[in-house]
Amino acid sequence: MQSLVELKEFINGQIKDLPLPIEPKGLYEPFRYIMELGGKRIRPAMLILAGKAYHGTETELRDAAMAVEVFHNFSLVHDDIMDEAPKRRGKETVHTKWDENIAILTGDVMLIEAYKYLGRLSDRAFKPCFEVFSHSAVEVCEGQVKDLEFENLKEVKVEDYIEMIRQKTAALVGASLKMGAIIGGADKSEAEKIYRFGEYLGISFQIKDDLLDAFPEGENFGKKEGGDILANKKTYLFLKALELANEEDKAELLNWFAKRELSNPEEKVKRVKEIFERSGARKATTEIMLDYYHRALNALAETNMQDEYKDQFEELAGFLADRIS
Repeated sequence: MQSLVELKEFINGQIKDLPLPIEPKGLYEPFRYIMELGGKRIRPAMLILAGKAYHGTETELRDAAMAVEVFHNFSLVHDDIMDEAPKRRGKETVHTKWDENIAILTGDVMLIEAYKYLGRLSDRAFKPCFEVFSHSAVEVCEGQVKDLEFENLKEVKVEDYIEMIRQKTAALVGASLKMGAIIGGADKSEAEKIYRFGEYLGISFQIKDDLLDAFPEGENFGKKEGGDILANKKTYLFLKALELANEEDKAELLNWFAKRELSNPEEKVKRVKEIFERSGARKATTEIMLDYYHRALNALAETNMQDEYKDQFEELAGFLADRIS
């Protein structure tokens, strides 16, 4: 059985050997650039591990894993344009290093290449994997639109936020696991259980990400503290603070989030974090994060895979959720 480190190295090797054309350079250089920027490679690693748990063939698992990882990076290229993000994984984003037109076209060809990888699957696996992959791709787009729409809405419900992150983040994690299980020959019930494991874990991970943005752990977290606060993002933390805060803190929070330009951004981050703490929003966010994490582990426990694979998935889950168990 391959370790997580070995799976990541395998995937990185596949990415390094991507059989991309040389010309036109304006299309394929940024394609290779974003793919080689790094990342945890969690989705393809999960797909391969799930497939091996159900006895899938390495060739098919490799192709499906590459479809997922290329699609994921395609979504990042387009997300960075919409977010006007200058950096990705500490390096220039594609639209910053080149320009927006190149970034759009790069994303387009990446999506096509992802489906080409999917097209290499066997007749038995192709149709169900195509359906799972395509459904997940649509959900990622729907989640991104909702995220953009939330910025202009005066009121967002907590349950709507959970649904947004389920679509934008968790759906592809679940789909990766389900595709691996399908390739391995798992029945529909088993494939659905492993999907739920990934979906719950993806939700937990995204809520953890919200927490780390406001309350980073250690010096090497790699994100600017309070980025979501400065961008007026309606995260779970923000929504719970509105729900739990007293009237004075609620008014102050809304006032801070109504401001677009700030002379002292550090003061905004400091004051908002204090409200998150005082209101109990940080505690409530931690609790819901752990709730989804344990839902994920319960879904994993219900599968029929061998214990050695369950143990490895638990290890991977702990890594993905930043050891929140």
